[in-house]
Amino acid sequence: MAAALSLARRIVPPGLQPLCSRAQAWGRSARQRPGLLLAQSRAFSNNKILVELDEGSGVATVKFKSPPVNSLSLDFLTELCISLEKLENNRGCRGVIFTSAIPKVFSSGLDITDMCGKSTEHYVEFWRAVQQMWLRLYGSNMVTIAAINGSSPAGGCLFALSCDYRIMADNPKFYIGLNESQLGIVAPFWFKDTFVNVVGHRVAERSLQLGSLHPAPEALQLGIVDELVPEEKLQEKAAAVLAQWLALPDHARQLTKSMMRKPVLDRLVTHQEDDVQHFVSFIAKESIQKSLRKYMEMLSKRKG
Repeated sequence: MAAALSLARRIVPPGLQPLCSRAQAWGRSARQRPGLLLAQSRAFSNNKILVELDEGSGVATVKFKSPPVNSLSLDFLTELCISLEKLENNRGCRGVIFTSAIPKVFSSGLDITDMCGKSTEHYVEFWRAVQQMWLRLYGSNMVTIAAINGSSPAGGCLFALSCDYRIMADNPKFYIGLNESQLGIVAPFWFKDTFVNVVGHRVAERSLQLGSLHPAPEALQLGIVDELVPEEKLQEKAAAVLAQWLALPDHARQLTKSMMRKPVLDRLVTHQEDDVQHFVSFIAKESIQKSLRKYMEMLSKRKG
């Protein structure tokens, strides 16, 4: 039983440790000074993430605030991991609602500028940060709800898929999907595994091959999201759903989550370095770099 309770408290695999060293140091400091965690748990913010914790309910709201489109840059991923570690260290926090502080976009996905024209060392650091984000989120012992109040392609879709429940604003102009193949990129196996676990093999295969971006109504039909609600009721609904999940005994829910997700998490942990090297060799190919440059030029013209 003691082992089971230990697992219930922390189901995050060991592979996420490197990026979160600063967060771990923060947690040790907080435990040494008991008043610190309480004082900082109500709200904390950094350049790209805003966290607000309601100590009465044990629910935190994490808002992405990295204009213009909440790209998952190296800096964003690092700050996000640290914020999640703070919440994990606070035993009073049982659930998290993720949403965007930027209108019309949840997250545009991986930052193209971190994958184009950079050094091998940068690619390694960036991809390890992407891995750590997923390991931290997919293996979190907290209840995680994605309140998707805008479009969420590629890595933004992966983030939402990694949560326990997804609620999307009912707006046909908002879309979600793993569209990597449209950019000439192949979604990694753990992106695929996460997608398959949510929607099933056939839907995932078709969507991944076509690089489809699904409007909100279609995303609901395919099971990519669990509910659609009017945008003005998104936060209210997310809080209500989270309350239902938190009504369950934590240890039973956490152990069940670990049982369902551990094989997928372990697969990446086992092949983590191989996955990094595969990404670096793939992204450094001139054909891929050319495709990314072309995409960035298109985005630049669109902004202009």
